[in-house]
Amino acid sequence: MNIASQIARRYVRYRTVVALLLVQVLTSPIVAHALPVFARQTGQNCVACHAGGQFPELTSYGRLFKLTGYTIGSRTIPLAAMGVVSYTKSATPSDDAAFAKDATALFQTGSLFVAGKITENVGVFAQATYNNYDSQNPDTNKWQGKWGSDNMELRYADRLIDPGRDLIFGVSVNNNPSFADPWNTAPAWMQYVPTQFGITGPDAAPIVSQLGAQAAGVAAYVFWNQSVYAEVAAYQTANGAWSLFSQGTKNPDQVKLRGSNPYVRLAFNRDWGPHSAMVGVMAMNANIYPDNLAPRGPTTRYRDRGVDAQYQYLLDPHSVTAQVSYITEAIDNGDVTGTAANPDNRLRQLKVKGSYVYRAKYGGSLSYFSTTGSSDAVLYADPAGNPDTRGWVPELFWTPVQYLRVGAQYYNFRRYHGAVANYDGAGRNPSNNNTLFVYVWGSY
Repeated sequence: MNIASQIARRYVRYRTVVALLLVQVLTSPIVAHALPVFARQTGQNCVACHAGGQFPELTSYGRLFKLTGYTIGSRTIPLAAMGVVSYTKSATPSDDAAFAKDATALFQTGSLFVAGKITENVGVFAQATYNNYDSQNPDTNKWQGKWGSDNMELRYADRLIDPGRDLIFGVSVNNNPSFADPWNTAPAWMQYVPTQFGITGPDAAPIVSQLGAQAAGVAAYVFWNQSVYAEVAAYQTANGAWSLFSQGTKNPDQVKLRGSNPYVRLAFNRDWGPHSAMVGVMAMNANIYPDNLAPRGPTTRYRDRGVDAQYQYLLDPHSVTAQVSYITEAIDNGDVTGTAANPDNRLRQLKVKGSYVYRAKYGGSLSYFSTTGSSDAVLYADPAGNPDTRGWVPELFWTPVQYLRVGAQYYNFRRYHGAVANYDGAGRNPSNNNTLFVYVWGSY
């Protein structure tokens, strides 16, 4: 029997189960996921799935676990929680709300999780997060918290193996383009640390990295002989029947997409001994209405194209990971008026990160980020209308026990809003935004 026939038979067998489970997830209270749930499910230490235990960066085994639908192991109590306590200290605080909790230790965010194996072919990975300082009350200027949907996914997967082939295939229903991707160079995962206060980053970012908890999509993927990965997906606004995926986002703040918007991904992977390497490409087209409250008429067209690569060396007691991601974006305003000064704009984003972990306890990383593009005084709120922002982020961290990480990052801005000095015309330099971010990140 050929592979196509086997896939067709298994699809018929499981399609009813998947449909019923999808209805259950979409009509149930908020559900979520945490890595400790998967550790208990598989009976493995965190370092089996995460490079040097540095969550969420995945090892080869972790990628296979994700691609096979989080179904390896036995079902267990699918409950967990995560919390982040942080402290930030900026070089020169400003009136920006991002600095409102500067030099203050605080409980930043917390998440509730339900995750893991549902059937032999279906698993769930989702997250609901409470942001303790979500926004300021306009009347009292006091901070107020908010629960909301975070990363959410329901995945069906199957695997066909014989002496000459290994084919993993599946379908993911999720709320973040590139979320289904198993490599940490994807926009949803690159340089993932739960920073928030006192760190004023680039005003501009590719649309593919802005739609988390805003959109809902279905992605189909295959992974052939652990070498070739291909994914095709389509995303739309997460409202109506899909509103579970965007809970906590107010209607005026939610990006409104016109119809279905395609996302495609292709990656080539090779594992040999303690080494692993990947090179990939991605693309997304998004048509967005300029007025979130009136989603009709002409749209702004975003065209994102990216290349990325990752290398890992994992051999106890050492863990080394190197990552690079480069995304270009073309923004076509078409017949839309009032949202930009230029009819067309360009945006380019480069992210590079290298990390090292010793004995899954002591580690550090160094990241570089660069956002450049067209100047547009309407599109970008800064005085120069320039998105050009660049800098370095060194980090040190310590994992004394599983599920607990203590770290410190320093955001060092070399260029801000297109200038190396006096970027706001009032004497403020990029270095005035330099920020120390100290955190305790734990989950159970």
